[in-house]
Amino acid sequence: MWSYIVRRLVQALFILFIITAVCFLLTRLSSDPMAQYATRQNMTAADRMALRARLGLDQPLPVQYVKWLGLALQGNLGESFFSHQKVSLLISQRLPMTLILMTTAEIFIVIISLFLGIVSAIKQYSLTDNLITSFSFIGYSMPIFFIALGLILIFAVKFKLWGLPYFPTGADVWNFKDPLAMVWHLVLPVTCLVAIQVAGYSRFLRSSILEVLGQDYVRTARAKGLMERAVLYKHAMRNAALPFVTILGLDIPFLLGGALVTESVFAWPGMGRLFWEYAQRGDFPVVNGVLLVVSGAVVFFTIVTDVAYTFIDPRIRLS
Repeated sequence: MWSYIVRRLVQALFILFIITAVCFLLTRLSSDPMAQYATRQNMTAADRMALRARLGLDQPLPVQYVKWLGLALQGNLGESFFSHQKVSLLISQRLPMTLILMTTAEIFIVIISLFLGIVSAIKQYSLTDNLITSFSFIGYSMPIFFIALGLILIFAVKFKLWGLPYFPTGADVWNFKDPLAMVWHLVLPVTCLVAIQVAGYSRFLRSSILEVLGQDYVRTARAKGLMERAVLYKHAMRNAALPFVTILGLDIPFLLGGALVTESVFAWPGMGRLFWEYAQRGDFPVVNGVLLVVSGAVVFFTIVTDVAYTFIDPRIRLS
């Protein structure tokens, strides 16, 4: 296993090199950081050229990338063109808030998806299964911004008009050190994320469980007189969990990237909102810094997921 992990880590370095090169090229070609100075009449052409030279924008793209990569390997992600703050500082300020939001949402997503997926599978084609399927299709088909705006309209605007306890919709005016206030502000964005993700997770898990329940070894376990609960949890669930672990392992890295739409709608000061705010300004050091964190997490958790397979299913061996 250790030889496999070392080999995958070497591959990861090569993959990250390609990812960073592509992201750097696309972000540099998609916008011009100097565009925000185009309307400033007090800046002369010489001033703009001097500014481009100070920011390193007058050099060829390969040279800019090599310099950025060299600094990134030293832990220096550069400085924001707009806020003039260290990119690492901006990320360190936003990352904890994103982890609070996304980890809370992911816990509820996994618990609710497991419950609905198992119930839907063992009660196949029943009224319960049809109701879960219907709500899953509705939740999966609705855009996330529509769900977010609907939650705000009902549980914030209408509840306030009706004199009921209403949920806040912004995170810029509350005390981050107050746990109760944080929980209160988490309700709507977490509900939004859970609604859209549970729909897909539960359907995926249902299909996986039904496929496993039709295998010969499950029928053999039933023929031996084992209780249905033992057949489901001791025999079927272990194999049915492998595909679920796969999609979960691929989704976990995006916890670091945040939820762009949800964080923007609910004014949550996380990584997704950071990315969106600075991408609009063409501030590619910040954009590339966020992309580097997310891509690194994707590669790392892919390896972790592969290793986790060996603990879930002892028949799998990594070599």
